Amino acid sequence: MLAKLSPAVRQYLIVTGNYWAFTLTDGALRMLVVLHFHGLGYSPLEIAMLFLFYEIFGVVTNLVGGWLGARIGLNRTMNIGLGLQIAALAMLMVPAEYLTILWVMAAQAISGIAKDLNKMSAKSSIKLLVPQGADDKLYSWVALLTGSKNALKGAGFFLGGLLLATLGFQGAVLAMASALLLVWIMSLLTLKQELGKTKYKPKFSQMFSKSSAINYLSAARMFLFGARDVWFVIALPVFLASEFGWNHSYVGGFLALWVIGYGIVQASAPKFTGRQAAENGAAAASLWAVLLAISPVAIAVGLVQFGASVALVTIGLLIFGVLFAVNSSLHSFLIVQYADQEGVSMDVGFYYMANAMGRLIGTVLSGYVYQQLGLTACLWVSAIFIAIAAALSLKLPKQHKVTAS
Repeated sequence: MLAKLSPAVRQYLIVTGNYWAFTLTDGALRMLVVLHFHGLGYSPLEIAMLFLFYEIFGVVTNLVGGWLGARIGLNRTMNIGLGLQIAALAMLMVPAEYLTILWVMAAQAISGIAKDLNKMSAKSSIKLLVPQGADDKLYSWVALLTGSKNALKGAGFFLGGLLLATLGFQGAVLAMASALLLVWIMSLLTLKQELGKTKYKPKFSQMFSKSSAINYLSAARMFLFGARDVWFVIALPVFLASEFGWNHSYVGGFLALWVIGYGIVQASAPKFTGRQAAENGAAAASLWAVLLAISPVAIAVGLVQFGASVALVTIGLLIFGVLFAVNSSLHSFLIVQYADQEGVSMDVGFYYMANAMGRLIGTVLSGYVYQQLGLTACLWVSAIFIAIAAALSLKLPKQHKVTAS
């Protein structure tokens, strides 16, 4: 069956499979850490600090990883990412008394490097596997990769909560490391050797993008993902556990269903935005950002007026998820569209550096603002960040000629 597919499609399936497997363990590990250390009595800010190195090293990795991918090939950066994730999981298999804050932060740092090497490699590969000018196909492939990845991340949230409840922390980590090891071996044997390797050796100083379109899009992406993580990463899971009294499985399952639905919408984003998104990225990105900004405001007002309720949080989260998914998928397409064909990993790496910076800002603020002021304040910060992203999107190129696939 696979032998009948074109080489490009076969490589796309291998890249996507690697990305799926990695994302499943990444989502599960995040939920494991949040719920396990919340159960041990850690404060929201202390839990946020466990992810500090994860996000900081993600910023650095995206910047350096794009340059590295252009020099040694995306197959190698992807496989390095898989190997590092296995190492990070292995670090967490130590007895419980050795799981100090610094040890977990170090493991999360390695996991952050691994995650962003894997993501940068996967997203950059798509640009090289789609014929130049076939922007409709490019949008569809990017949306499918991004959406399916987030659906698997949601499944990872559920898996993390389930494994914690059934196998305990160390048992869960061991199971994930074993499964990912098999995926890594298959990737080493099957991924094309020279994928993404440039004909010239880019200098280290060329890591920073000189394209105004990529700079504005990267800035918008930073605020967009800061807006999501400022209330979703730490504040929401802790809120659900403390305010509604939900156990680990309930919290993991609820967030899993949200992220799975979010991923499905991401994969279908071209149907929401239409062909016009590929032709006028600035207008589409700004419009969808404005619509998104309304949702956290509505949830915040609802919490003040009617108090916390499962119905309010659920409905608000669903609306936010649909709108955020379209925004995220649209951004993911635009960076691949804007990226230079030669050295695509460097442009994509710079963009995801900004993405990681947004996650870092959002994660720290999620713990701090929630601990000081509560979920409502986190939602207002989210709305402000999204408004800034909408304003930055107006600076993107107005038109882009599209060739049908």
